[in-house]
Amino acid sequence: MNPNPFTRRNFMTTSAKTAAITATVVSLGARISAAEEAADQAGAKGGINHSVCKWCYDEIPLEDFCVAAKEIGLKSVELLDTSDFPILEKHGLTCALVTSPSGTTKDGVKVGGIEKAFNRLEHHDALQETYEAKLKQCAEVGAKQLICFSGNRDGMDDGQGMENCATGLKRILPLAEKLGIIVTMELLNSRVNHADYMCDLSKWGTALVDKVASPNFKLLYDIYHMQIMEGDVIATIREKNKYFSHYHTGGVPGRNEIDETQELYYPAIMKAIVDTGFTGFVAQEFIPKREDKLASLKQGVEICTV
Repeated sequence: MNPNPFTRRNFMTTSAKTAAITATVVSLGARISAAEEAADQAGAKGGINHSVCKWCYDEIPLEDFCVAAKEIGLKSVELLDTSDFPILEKHGLTCALVTSPSGTTKDGVKVGGIEKAFNRLEHHDALQETYEAKLKQCAEVGAKQLICFSGNRDGMDDGQGMENCATGLKRILPLAEKLGIIVTMELLNSRVNHADYMCDLSKWGTALVDKVASPNFKLLYDIYHMQIMEGDVIATIREKNKYFSHYHTGGVPGRNEIDETQELYYPAIMKAIVDTGFTGFVAQEFIPKREDKLASLKQGVEICTV
């Protein structure tokens, strides 16, 4: 028996194994470094621009809410009017989506809200007047999106309603295009919250966008509402994202916190949105059940940060 096991042959074999291990470690390290760099680059390119709908926190004065929103990491407080922009700007915030204006027809009907809007021809004169005025105000303060609604069916056929909506929207979109403002129609559920609302399915909404054929008319894809109406949220975002200029959140069921108490997994949904290359805003629009409402908002923003 050789008393010294470290012969030249053993040394060469051991050295070769060591070199192979070293090469493997170096290669693995390089791959990990490359993966981390790619992830960093993806994060720099993607991410979510966070907004919040103020109406869910009506009891908090706007000034105080802006301070809290900024601390939480929000960039926008929305569904406000153009008159609120000075307060927002004071705190380094914007309004990603301006609330809908309202007008009155010659017959005294108030229009512009969820129930009475673009799907009726008799509303169009008043809507054109009020929307064109609001579009000009949006341009003055630098707002980029203005919300609109279809209106309720009230016995009207969906096809006729689509034709009427297209007719009315085409009256205001030339000005929107000139001013660089997107008019976005919200998809709402008609099963739980807004009975009889016409624009209640993404199929109907996207067909309307195609019919209008303007780069300044898009849809607000409300995740809460569309989960109730049709589900298949991530697949819809992947397939139809070109139609969507804005997103809203909300826990299902109940429209409360978007944490483990509800059925949607928002990190995956946000990842799907980021993967489409979306650069707009996602707004929290849940109604907090907890006593500390701002803590719930902070949690929602953290859940949606991907």
